[in-house]
Amino acid sequence: MSFKRAFFTVGGFTLLSRFTGFFRDLMAAGILGTGMAADAFFVALRLPNLFRRLFAEGAFTISFVPLFSAALKEGQEEARSFAEEALAVLMVALLLFTLFMMLIMPWFMHVITPGYAADAVKFDLAVELSRITFPYLMLISLASLLGSMLNAVGRFGPYAISPIAFNLIQILALLGWNESEVQAAHAQAWAITVSGAVQLMWLAFSAYHAGWSIKWKLPRMTARIKKLLRLIGPGALGGGVMQINIFIDMVLASLLPVGAVSYLSYADRLYQLPVGVIGIAIGTALLPALSRTVRSGNPADALTEQNRAIEFGLFLGMPAAIGLALIPVPILAVMYERGAFTADASEATARAVAAYALAIPAYMISKVLTVAFYAREDTKSPFLISLRTIAINSLAAASFIWLFVHYGYIHTAHAGIALATALTAWLNVFMLAHKLRQLGHFAVDARLRQKVLRIMASSIVMAAVLWVVSDALMPYIRVHKVWVEVAALATMIGVSAVVYLGMAHVTGAQRLDDIKLLLRRKAAPADGPPDVSEG
Repeated sequence: MSFKRAFFTVGGFTLLSRFTGFFRDLMAAGILGTGMAADAFFVALRLPNLFRRLFAEGAFTISFVPLFSAALKEGQEEARSFAEEALAVLMVALLLFTLFMMLIMPWFMHVITPGYAADAVKFDLAVELSRITFPYLMLISLASLLGSMLNAVGRFGPYAISPIAFNLIQILALLGWNESEVQAAHAQAWAITVSGAVQLMWLAFSAYHAGWSIKWKLPRMTARIKKLLRLIGPGALGGGVMQINIFIDMVLASLLPVGAVSYLSYADRLYQLPVGVIGIAIGTALLPALSRTVRSGNPADALTEQNRAIEFGLFLGMPAAIGLALIPVPILAVMYERGAFTADASEATARAVAAYALAIPAYMISKVLTVAFYAREDTKSPFLISLRTIAINSLAAASFIWLFVHYGYIHTAHAGIALATALTAWLNVFMLAHKLRQLGHFAVDARLRQKVLRIMASSIVMAAVLWVVSDALMPYIRVHKVWVEVAALATMIGVSAVVYLGMAHVTGAQRLDDIKLLLRRKAAPADGPPDVSEG
């Protein structure tokens, strides 16, 4: 399967997942709002998801896929054997880690939410909810192994569609248990763990249906597993800088007034829509393709693939960043402002959204650059860069908090935390690119330079038009008529999209004919057994 075809397969299903997530967030905002229960729940949600994104979807995937692809060259049974070895070790390690974390959760909560200790009710609720959600890590990590295996053989669909279960089960939980904010928080926590079991069963079924069912064996430290473990450790930090920084944001936000954690969490959910659809799709589709290109011994082709992936990510990421930076209040007002989510909550969350939006293009680029390391089985370099990035982000966020508090803006200090994360996301890009250049694995070609300038020109025109249109339509937001508000927001977004695509065609950033060709492009054969078909 070609990179672009795989991108649209993953991106399409991810977009569907994000839309179901939107409805989940809409319901959660109206029921939970930004109070004590919401703050406690978002910690319980963030904790297993941090480890999931670092180890399951991050380090494990980027370390497993190249090794699995190499084993696949030796035949399907050899690849299956390696997957079974990985499953055995992963299951035992995750089970022990999950039990350990559930046992020490009260002590661990003092570390990750030091500000909650002053409120015993919030602290105890955060501990209880985190113990309920933490088994999700084990379930979703095992699901990730199966999904990574399917991705490596060209079946991207099952893994990309599985997160929809997460959202649907949470929606059902909110519909059934919503008499109070605390009850709704408990329902969502249980729904998280149940959704992990459902996703695991779905991917096990998909693997079996594709002829790739694997059995559990007693764990053995084979040479391949030792190599996998050596790659996973550094890969966790190297591929998860943004997730670690966002987690640090939550720790620091716990020191601020009630609601700060919730504001950052809602803001994260909103800007993760383009990041998830575009960034994850790029990483998922690029890693297997780039791994094959690197193994084939064509460095020039690898550089070209990296440049085209950056180009494509920026083309889609820039307008998303501009939209979220310029009209966060209308978006939040239309999406969330009802029930327990007030206008003041929208204004506070909007400050974090605008700051986080600056990181979207950086995330697109860093996704490609980290994949460039991992396709060459180099996890050490991004790991060392990540250590510096995380340290700088922590210092910058703490400094911004001090400045906001010192000058009397404690209730908006959470925006400073988000801004620090965005700035260090760009610093991470520069350090990754510099290291790749030193290794001879990255060079910006002439086409990418031209495309970036044309994308920037198209984006500037779009931003100017959006500024004028949003100012004219803002009086139609918060008129308490849903259809009027939705129509006003849709007009802002629609006009901006038309202007951007029109300017992209005029400037040559992306011709409309190229987009049409891309959408109907047929898949190339996937590496692997002949009976493997598209997911």
